Amino acid sequence: MKINVLTLFPKMFNALDESLVGKAREKGIVDLNTIDFRDFAENKQNSVDDYPYGGGPGMVLQIQPLASALKSIEKPGKIIIMAPQGKTFNQAMAQSWSTEENLTFICGHYEGFDQRVYDLATDTVSIGDFVLTGGEIPTMAMIDATTRLIPGVLGNETSASDESFSDGLLEYPQYSRPAEFEGKKVPDVLISGNHQKIAEWREKESLRQTLVHRPDMLEQKELTNEQKKILREIKREMTE
Repeated sequence: MKINVLTLFPKMFNALDESLVGKAREKGIVDLNTIDFRDFAENKQNSVDDYPYGGGPGMVLQIQPLASALKSIEKPGKIIIMAPQGKTFNQAMAQSWSTEENLTFICGHYEGFDQRVYDLATDTVSIGDFVLTGGEIPTMAMIDATTRLIPGVLGNETSASDESFSDGLLEYPQYSRPAEFEGKKVPDVLISGNHQKIAEWREKESLRQTLVHRPDMLEQKELTNEQKKILREIKREMTE
């Protein structure tokens, strides 16, 4: 996958070399190309922002440097821009993007973009209802979430399918050695060696975790009859 990032702070993306993205780059699975769009400004000062028409506080990123930077990319693929009105980024979106050959992210700063910049994007995305200084950190989060789903990036190919959100539920609790620590024991079923019982326990606890922490996810998921039965059992246990 080729990932292009239009940013005023390309060095920030060096941090991704410390994650699985860095290993994916070493393997040649991911090619991360950061582009400083200030280099495309057509003025003596190399400025990329200006005062907004109609007045108001702050500065607005101009369309010209960003449009020129985009034109320099041979195959931009999906062009993703962050904005409050965008769709909220989620695991399904990461899964979809992981199958693309090319992705291009546009990172904003200051008071936002000239409205015409949005016309250049194919996808407008938000990572939540809060304000950050710029688009670099959200972009890094989305790149990390997306690239780890590309075959060959994770060491264990089944890891991604077992994680929270992958099937619309939170992940079941995980345990490791020692089997007992300060009086707290690992559930007996997990050390029983009975793989069927372990699978049943994990499904039940996944449903329990989701019910307790993210009940809204259950409203969006189409549960099987067996899962509905398990959920009723969990609710009875919680009221006893």
